[in-house]
Amino acid sequence: MRIGDLAHRTGVSRRLLRYYEEQGLLRPARSDNGYRDYAEADVATVNHIRSMLAAGLSTSVIAKVVYCVRDKDELRVPSGCPTFIAELRRERARMTETIARLEDSRRILDRVLDTVPHDATDDPSPGTA
Repeated sequence: MRIGDLAHRTGVSRRLLRYYEEQGLLRPARSDNGYRDYAEADVATVNHIRSMLAAGLSTSVIAKVVYCVRDKDELRVPSGCPTFIAELRRERARMTETIARLEDSRRILDRVLDTVPHDATDDPSPGTA
């Protein structure tokens, strides 16, 4: 499929898809005329990339991970690369810490919201009206 088709199916702009390619996250085949030719599996790859970016992984880590993820349900552990596995474990620990901090923040907000009177409205703050 062409880049426009992949952009449409994933909701990711052509410019961003080209950036993913520059970063080594996507590796489309090239036709004789130089056009990018994406495989059906690239739809899942782009979705995985978006998820990993949203989780806070860097593009350099994603570039290593993305080829372990073949489709929605199939994962493959890279062989012979203990440094990579250690890096993934560090990223997972970082994500776990971030989640814990977010959960703490949510608990604080919940406690504050629990003190709001039931008849309170969401009026703008004084001076913003």
